[in-house]
Amino acid sequence: MLTRTIALLLLPLVAATAIPAPALAQDGPLRITISEGVIEPLPFAIPTFQAETAGAEQLAADITRVAAQDLTGTGLFREIPAASFISTPASFSSPVAYPDWRAINAQALITGAVAVNGDQLTVKFRLYDVFTGAELGEGLQFAGTRGGWRRMGHKVADAVYSRITGESGYFDSRVVFVSESGPKDNRARRLGIMDYDGENRQFLTDSNSLVLAPRFSPSGDRVLYTSYESGFPRISLLDVASVGRRQVTTVEGEMAFSPRFTKDGQSVIYSVSTGGNTDIYRTDLGSGAHTRLTSAPSIETSPSLSPDGGRIVFESDRSGTQQLYVMPVGGGEPQRISFGEGRYGSPVWSPRGDLIAFTKQNAGRFHIGVMRTDGSEERLLTSSFLDESPSWAPNGRVLMFTRESQGSEGGPQLYSVDISGRNLKQVPTGGFASDPSWGPLQQ
Repeated sequence: MLTRTIALLLLPLVAATAIPAPALAQDGPLRITISEGVIEPLPFAIPTFQAETAGAEQLAADITRVAAQDLTGTGLFREIPAASFISTPASFSSPVAYPDWRAINAQALITGAVAVNGDQLTVKFRLYDVFTGAELGEGLQFAGTRGGWRRMGHKVADAVYSRITGESGYFDSRVVFVSESGPKDNRARRLGIMDYDGENRQFLTDSNSLVLAPRFSPSGDRVLYTSYESGFPRISLLDVASVGRRQVTTVEGEMAFSPRFTKDGQSVIYSVSTGGNTDIYRTDLGSGAHTRLTSAPSIETSPSLSPDGGRIVFESDRSGTQQLYVMPVGGGEPQRISFGEGRYGSPVWSPRGDLIAFTKQNAGRFHIGVMRTDGSEERLLTSSFLDESPSWAPNGRVLMFTRESQGSEGGPQLYSVDISGRNLKQVPTGGFASDPSWGPLQQ
């Protein structure tokens, strides 16, 4: 049952096709420029998509809601309530009554239609710049199955977000995480997977053994994680579609942990602890060949690769306190990049290559922060009793992380925040959750 459910989530959408525009389509001035300053959300209208076949009414309404919630959830867009509408399109091909939308101060208008044929589902949409009175880009059509209807809504929102911001979206993506249940002193942990917004939650492992730190592959089809199934921490590799898993043969040591894939997904970098010393290694998943990347009488862990695959950022206590260092992917002399007060850990390189996210502990508080790759322009985005384990959205604009609450009834939850420190919000997971790994956009 588990395998069949996960496979359903992986069904691909048919490639998007362009829809001929009924009027002049152009790249107009409608644009949000994402910056670190306060942004006034862009008001948009999205009438419920048209049901073009019998029985498509509920799906049309649901898909419309998903797309609207994706956009408003960014903090960059504000939905105009339907009660304010002066008119609505009679059909998908109807001319746009621009004066009616200008009168309610809508800057963008999204129209769409949904059709069903058995188990097949088709969704099409258009985006309009209300003030220039023109379509923004070409209309698009997506095709898939009824079971993938939420993905259709995410696809629409991704396209709208991209056209208005000029950057790729992140809505049609998934997160793998550690789901936790039970009393605080005896938590059961298993790997879960869900859409970025917490929907479509499924489990990838049972709770018979402790699991930690799952990490998606670059293509999102596999997951590395640390498992205590043998009684000691070892690295396991899981295929998301089949839910089959195997232990990765690593360098011999007391513990192997903190794994991540290399850029091509063919190797894994990780830490091995032996005799109180911890170093970073790389292992080729095909040949099993091992390469030692650090050699120091200190603890080196939490490696993360730059998106070009050329450098590694990691945490080390070689200076006496836990700090961040960068070195070439083949090894070499590391350069320290963190110099602020407190201790730094769990670094992760942005998919854009411009920033490194991290956890910082200082003065009894934990923070999620970002800095340039040379350590400059450090910014703390959050502050709480315990914030840790940041993970980047596919477009490098949002971070998801673990926040632990205090007290005997407290526990970990997942939160997200954008890189300016705005739009902090909890991600619904149906219970306690930790160690998120945000995967790539689905194909």
